[in-house]
Amino acid sequence: MEVGLRLLLSPLGSNIVVRTACCSVGVVLPVYSTFSAIERRDQEEQKKWLMYWAAYGSFSMVELFTDKLLHWFPLYYYTKFAFLVWLQLPSINGAKQVYMNHLRPFLLEHQARLDQIVGFLYGEMSRLVSQYQEEFVFVKTILMKILAPGKDNTRPEQRQASAAIEGANREDESESEDDE
Repeated sequence: MEVGLRLLLSPLGSNIVVRTACCSVGVVLPVYSTFSAIERRDQEEQKKWLMYWAAYGSFSMVELFTDKLLHWFPLYYYTKFAFLVWLQLPSINGAKQVYMNHLRPFLLEHQARLDQIVGFLYGEMSRLVSQYQEEFVFVKTILMKILAPGKDNTRPEQRQASAAIEGANREDESESEDDE
């Protein structure tokens, strides 16, 4: 433990260590804690982690636009690490403070407009998926063949499409052999 803290807090150390710590504290631990709360069906813990994810998501959105500027500041990742720990500390409950004092008032004020935007975006995503359904199935089929060689995970219509593609390739190969 002491070695880990020395490595994390070493001013000469690389930002890679503290960035990894930020990812672990900011995402890995909360994912498992959220999973545990869901599996235990603990309503209070679920609410706590929903507030955390709302605060973390908002922080990530802000960071998306400011990271290129802020990461140059000394101790930026250490500050980020401290903020992520602060969000989760049970004694302080920083995520609840961020949610109740900042996010909730903002979202309540703009809820009607945000509902319109979200509805529009979901509609557009549904339209896009419907429009390109065949392409998604094709890509899925290829990925399944790559990721699980020797195992046929495809539906009959996907097998026919794959056979047609492979048949076309065999015809091309036989034509090139005939040309020689």
